[in-house]
Amino acid sequence: MTNRLLLLLGCLLCLGCVQAPRSVQQAITIFCGSASKPAMDRVAASFEAQSGIDAEVIFGGSGTLLSQMELSGKGEIYMPGSPDYVLIGERRGQLIPDSDRVVAYLVPAIVTPAGNPAGIQSLQGLARPDLRVGIGNPETVCLGLYSVELLESAGLLDAVLPNVVTFGASCSKTANLSAMAQVDAVLGWRVFEHWNPERMQQLPVAPEIIPRISTVPVAIPVHTRDRELSERFIEHLLSPASLAIFEAQGYLTQREAALALAPRATIGGEYSLPDDFLQRLAQAREPR
Repeated sequence: MTNRLLLLLGCLLCLGCVQAPRSVQQAITIFCGSASKPAMDRVAASFEAQSGIDAEVIFGGSGTLLSQMELSGKGEIYMPGSPDYVLIGERRGQLIPDSDRVVAYLVPAIVTPAGNPAGIQSLQGLARPDLRVGIGNPETVCLGLYSVELLESAGLLDAVLPNVVTFGASCSKTANLSAMAQVDAVLGWRVFEHWNPERMQQLPVAPEIIPRISTVPVAIPVHTRDRELSERFIEHLLSPASLAIFEAQGYLTQREAALALAPRATIGGEYSLPDDFLQRLAQAREPR
C-alpha cells in the first residue's frame, strides 16, 4: 500500500470520527409544579410528537423545584403553580425578567374524600375540633401559601391550625391526602376534583371571602441552553390545542371564568407568611 493511499485512508477515518454539529437541541428540561401535572403530561407528549425533541418534565413543589433548578444550573422552562414563585425566581436571579406568561387560573376550594364523610359545609367548618385537615407546606408549596392567606383573610387561621395534622410536599401530594382519606379535608384547588373524581370532591369556598386567585405561569430560566427552544415550547403550551388539554382536565384558561368564581379576588401578586406563623403553629400543637 502506497504512502498516498495510507494518507487518504487516514483522512477518511478522521472525517468519520467527527460528528456533524446538531443544529437543534434534542432535549428540553421543564421544572413544573405538580398542580399542572395531569395536563402537562399530555402537553409534553404532544410537543415531543410534533418536534421530535425529548421533553423531560420534573414535577414537584414550586419552591423545591426553584431550588433544584438553581443548584443544578439547568432548565429551559420553569412553570410553578403561582406567580409568587416567578417573583421569587427573578429576585434570586434564576429567571429571565418579564419572560413569564399566564397559562391557567387556579381557584381555592375545600377538597374532601368522595361523599364528604365528615359533613363539612364551609371554610368555617374546618375549625371543628374533631376534624383532620391537610394543607400544602407553605414554605415550599404555593398552594400552602394560598391556604394560609385564605384562612388569615377570613380570620380563621388560629382556629383551623390546631386541626392541621399534615403538610403536603406538593399539590399532588396534598390532593392525595383527600383521595386516600388520610384527612377529612384539604385546602386545595377546585381542579383537584377532576384529577380523581371517584375518590375526591370539592366544596366551593364562599366567593366573597377568597382574597386571591392563583395563575399558572410559565417563565424562562437564565440557565436555558437555547432560548429560542424555550420560546418555542411556550408557544406550543399556549396554543389552542394545548389550552384545550388544560380545559379538558378541569383547568380554567380564561380570566373571566376564574373571576366569576371569586369576584372580589385579586389575581396573581405575592403573599408572605406572617412573621409569627411558626410561633402560632407551635401554639396550635399544644394540648387543648
